[in-house]
Amino acid sequence: MRKVDILFKGEKAATLEQHDDGSFTFAYLESWLSDPTRPAISLTLPKNKSPFYSTYLFPFFYNMLPEGSNKQVACKLNKIDKDDHLGLLITIAKFDTIGAVTILKSEEK
Repeated sequence: MRKVDILFKGEKAATLEQHDDGSFTFAYLESWLSDPTRPAISLTLPKNKSPFYSTYLFPFFYNMLPEGSNKQVACKLNKIDKDDHLGLLITIAKFDTIGAVTILKSEEK
């Protein structure tokens, strides 16, 4: 199992977990849900107390990944399997992403 923190404009908003069977769970933090001024991170992941579950990486996060030759270079340089979408997301979405969302391994604070 791997778990990452989802940050919105630098503030922890949710967690994303990959289970041993390859499925994913996305859940907002209670503090994020209880504050009406804090937005959902995506239209496809609205604020909801119940976690979201998927057998594959949620499209919102998958669309943050590089494609084509950029993906090949990122995977080769970082020694990441091309099918390890979460591993690639963890590597490339730490700092500079398009939009307000960044990804950090849970132990990185």
